[in-house]
Amino acid sequence: MTTPLFESSITSLPLLARGKVRDIYAVSDDKLLIIATDRLSAFDVVMPEPIPGKGAVLTAVADFWFRKLGHIIPNQLTGIDPETVVRGEVEKVQVRGRAIVVRRFKPLPIEAVARGYLIGSGWKDYQVTGKVCGIPLPAGMRMAEKLPQPLFTPSTKAAAGRHDENIEFAAVEKLLGPMLAAQVRDATLQLYTEAAAYALTRGIIIADTKFEFGQDAAGKLYLIDEVLTPDSSRFWPADTYQVGVSPPSFDKQFLRDYLETLDWNKKAPGPKLPAEILEKTAAKYREALTRLTG
Repeated sequence: MTTPLFESSITSLPLLARGKVRDIYAVSDDKLLIIATDRLSAFDVVMPEPIPGKGAVLTAVADFWFRKLGHIIPNQLTGIDPETVVRGEVEKVQVRGRAIVVRRFKPLPIEAVARGYLIGSGWKDYQVTGKVCGIPLPAGMRMAEKLPQPLFTPSTKAAAGRHDENIEFAAVEKLLGPMLAAQVRDATLQLYTEAAAYALTRGIIIADTKFEFGQDAAGKLYLIDEVLTPDSSRFWPADTYQVGVSPPSFDKQFLRDYLETLDWNKKAPGPKLPAEILEKTAAKYREALTRLTG
């Protein structure tokens, strides 16, 4: 396995941003280089150690879905080899297998979340209000239960260190306008429904996921960022799923569960992680890739 990459250091391109996981560089006015590092964030805090191989898994999973779902909505892929836009072997090693060159779009100011099961913040919301993002649900539903139909439950995009907040569809219509809001909702639900049906044939339940969208200068909508990765989705093993308990998962929920056992206030800096936890988390990511793509 290659040496884990906590932070990239590409000097041949201007650095635009470092997110929780991705480092973004400008290739040109209309193209970006996005590098998926091995950083891992939980509770909106970046952990101090990288997860070996994580960035390569995220890149491979997202690439698989971009291609598989490309008939639903166009996406950011350019097909340009990332190694051709950087200089020297030191930089090429940093992008190899973990980066993509994408078209540059104006991102929409929301996270487009699709939920198929009642878990996470949706479950918390339901327990208090009987609704998820203002959408009423039947009484008596239990944790991890499949929803009557998938829901579009958007959220705001929070600044670094803050939490996204769930919003109702009416708020999305105010932000984007009714036509674009409906287009985003419909694309989100179609992407989720098709992906969830495929994943089930591979033994994975996609409980929920988030998409991001952007627009070109003409206002055309594109799928951007990452797609249906273990970082942006809850993946559950179908063979052990049962209603009423929080299922084990092929994502960072394993790490979150470990962190919940610590005396840590969920603020930066994150706690030092044992080697066993790092390897088990890495194995969860690898298994998701293997199951989905064979």
